[in-house]
Amino acid sequence: MLEIKNLHITFETEKETVLAVQDLNLRLQKGETISIVGESGSGKSVTALAIMGLLRGNKKCQMTGEIWFESRQFGRVDLTKLSKDDLRKIQGAEIGMIFQEPMTSLNPVYTCGNQVAEAILSHENITREMAQARVIELFKKVKLPDPLRKYNAYPHELSGGQKQRVMIAMALACQPSLIIADEPTTALDVTVQKAILEVLEGLRYDHDTAVIFITHDLGVVAEIADDVLVMYKGRVVEQDDALNIFDNPQHPYTKGLLACRPRLDIKMRTLPTVSDFMELNKEGEIVEKNRQTLGETLLYNFISEEEIEEHNEALAKQKPILTVKNLKTYFPIKEGLFRKTVGYFNAVDDVTFEVYKGETIGLVGESGCGKTTLGRTILRLVEPTAGDIHFNGKHINALNKTEMREMRREMQIIFQDPYSSLNPRMTIGQAIIEPMQIHKLLPTYAHCKEWAMELLEKVNLEPDHFYRYPHEFSGGQRQRICIARTLAVKPKLIIADESVSALDVSVQAQVLNLLNDLKAEFQLTYIFISHDLSVVKFMADRIIVMNRGKIEEIDYANEIYESQKTPYTRRLINAIPRGSSNDILKARQRREERNKK
Repeated sequence: MLEIKNLHITFETEKETVLAVQDLNLRLQKGETISIVGESGSGKSVTALAIMGLLRGNKKCQMTGEIWFESRQFGRVDLTKLSKDDLRKIQGAEIGMIFQEPMTSLNPVYTCGNQVAEAILSHENITREMAQARVIELFKKVKLPDPLRKYNAYPHELSGGQKQRVMIAMALACQPSLIIADEPTTALDVTVQKAILEVLEGLRYDHDTAVIFITHDLGVVAEIADDVLVMYKGRVVEQDDALNIFDNPQHPYTKGLLACRPRLDIKMRTLPTVSDFMELNKEGEIVEKNRQTLGETLLYNFISEEEIEEHNEALAKQKPILTVKNLKTYFPIKEGLFRKTVGYFNAVDDVTFEVYKGETIGLVGESGCGKTTLGRTILRLVEPTAGDIHFNGKHINALNKTEMREMRREMQIIFQDPYSSLNPRMTIGQAIIEPMQIHKLLPTYAHCKEWAMELLEKVNLEPDHFYRYPHEFSGGQRQRICIARTLAVKPKLIIADESVSALDVSVQAQVLNLLNDLKAEFQLTYIFISHDLSVVKFMADRIIVMNRGKIEEIDYANEIYESQKTPYTRRLINAIPRGSSNDILKARQRREERNKK
């Protein structure tokens, strides 16, 4: 189906030549899934763009090598030599791509349904009514609620996870023989993620579709991949059968990636990072670190059940810093030409809980369950419909705008998307200093700058980053900048809304460790919102499970995972990809049984 020979890609910048991909070789059969894993900047997405022909016309990009594809229209062709018009006939029709950023990939002025229908109409000679019927069927397949309404909705009216599902539907629209999925499940909760993986797996059997699955989530890799290709700084450092990669990784970088993911079976003090497993020698080559030292480090990391119990008892003796009682947030549903209110959507429905000082509360649930709305309502970024919020002895509901602005110095939020929450025209230094000046935290600009520089160092960035702009940083670095800005006003409570969901597994481990270190240093309290339940188990002391605006259950983290009290929680836990050898064997057995049928 696809064969890549000696692919070499470089980008010319003002300062240097960046080697994005070096001598990459790959073979993919019909109906096979190969997963490409690695950190941000390893060359995964650039490889995908090269296959799609989307690097053409980029004058700063130099590409050599061959990309052979078995086309239904042209036979076996080298995509790098194909004309633009012929390549356009293959793009979308024979090679579909699920892009990583759904918001930037969808046109904001067209409805979601029309954008998917356009992909079908441009390649097939069918009526618009037939295209619409197929799109609605695709929306059902990718588990979009109320498909007809979503067909007529604009991108801004959908959640991040719903927009991602629209992109997946668009990639599947013409039943391509090859699908390139670039982080397709990053913004999705575990149950929807499982459904999407089942859709992709179904395509393998129904249409013999081949899949290149790019991801940082090694648990997902275990569920779907036949072979795994591990990339580091543009090079393939290891390529093998999925079972061999998980059972017997050879390269220290692969070992580090596998160890970075939070575990469900034990509680750890800090997550291992790639730097714990490898280092560069004098010649600049990657070498494995001393195994004895590494073993001692990892052994210290495990927290016993006795320690967990003592910690939980100590927390329970603290006074609640936040009390939420019977909180409700309803949004009006408007229809018709005059936008008449025909009903209400109960985003948060009669929620009651307490958060103790120094505690991390995990907030989990499926997309649309009300997690983010609850967090924003607590900060009154969304006004509550009913109920009471008390923070640090003050009744939040009763505060006027001026008083609420003053209160927000003590209550801060880390938003899900670091790029859209930073002003592209402001330097990083200006972004961090601005909240200090608004709240008159320090007497002079010099004092503010000194504190901003110190914060950059605390989040493992360089002081000279103060003068740079957001576009000059990677996703992980931008997230650390947002954390620094949040800490600038020395808050007592931080709501972290999906603050690590878009980060690759190694950077995610660094940021989670950083959040815990900062919590200890600044005596912070966290409400940690996430769809990744393994991350929540690592971070949280207690967990709130939400479903359709209500609290399904609330308990200590280890109790939630060991004895789920409700079928909904059980379904969430069971949907988590464990990333174990057992998962790989089960997935293979499932494929073999399906092949026999």
